[in-house]
Amino acid sequence: MNINFANFPVTFLWPQFLWLLLALPLLVLLYWWLLRRRRQASLRFASLSIVREAMGKGPGWRRHVPPFLLLLAFAAMLLASARPMATIVLPSTEQTIILAMDVSGSMRAEDVEPNRLVASQNAAKAFLADLPRHVKVGIVAFAGTAQVVQPVTLSREDLVAAIDKFQLQRATAIGSALVVALGELFPGQGIDLASLTYGRNNDPFAPQGRAIDQPKTEQKAFEPVAPGSYGSAAVILLTDGQRTTGVDTAEAAKMAADRGVRVYTVGVGTVDGEIIGFEGWSMRVRLDEDTLKEVAKTTQGEYYYAGTAENLKQVYQSLSTRLTVQKKETEVSGLLALFASLLVMVSAGLSLAWFNRVL
Repeated sequence: MNINFANFPVTFLWPQFLWLLLALPLLVLLYWWLLRRRRQASLRFASLSIVREAMGKGPGWRRHVPPFLLLLAFAAMLLASARPMATIVLPSTEQTIILAMDVSGSMRAEDVEPNRLVASQNAAKAFLADLPRHVKVGIVAFAGTAQVVQPVTLSREDLVAAIDKFQLQRATAIGSALVVALGELFPGQGIDLASLTYGRNNDPFAPQGRAIDQPKTEQKAFEPVAPGSYGSAAVILLTDGQRTTGVDTAEAAKMAADRGVRVYTVGVGTVDGEIIGFEGWSMRVRLDEDTLKEVAKTTQGEYYYAGTAENLKQVYQSLSTRLTVQKKETEVSGLLALFASLLVMVSAGLSLAWFNRVL
């Protein structure tokens, strides 16, 4: 049985024990009655007034401090008995991040100095250096196709080496990158990468002899979960262009959302674009912000725009902080019990120090 307070982020597993808090006013009344009884008893002995005058001023307000602290300790113990649950921010103990990075020809554009590719490589390496060592990272590079260039690992050296080997290629398969990233995160779910990545008329550069069909459903059935509910992994998708081939981006985003994986999208470049030359082609490369925002929205992630190399570094710094902590509902009865124990010890210590007795 749970109780939720509308504006108070705490629930109780055993809320029926909260009725015991009604004993606190009774304890206050008992304390008041004992003081009154002691005062009445002292009036029977006239000699006590003489002793009191000889001893000077009495303890005053200090006499009430130890009992007050003891009362707070009782309250904390009664709250602990109801087993309170609170949502708190904790360091993530299990985290996997997939960096899906665009290596299409448009990344040679120099509107982000020195160019988009080098800026993204430098920012990614700085991002890896700032991540806690327990966070696993994998890298997917995509252009006309997508592939895992570095499986999930803790080795920062292997990740940096994979980033340094990026080479520009033609076309941009954003959806395929997301599918490959999901395949790396969920190798046991039977995601058919071949049928999803190589769609008919979607990938003119598919290897000869490979079956080219429309995207099919996954081989293994699974139960979809709430978008953003999978807290052990996330995908960071960095791209500067529009999808030109591969799996439909919206379809791939839906696959990620059904698995609860958040996709944080990072747009590099400008919306107006820039004309570049690549392998004898001349083209204007534009940033498709609308698609990236929709991917982030579908998966409960966020979209970041990086118009400069410095912006890109700041985006990665923000993501580093966001992805290495998690909000978790945790039972805090132990903390309340510890707090109650400290109050009891302080109460007893003050009573001994001030009155040479324990309460």
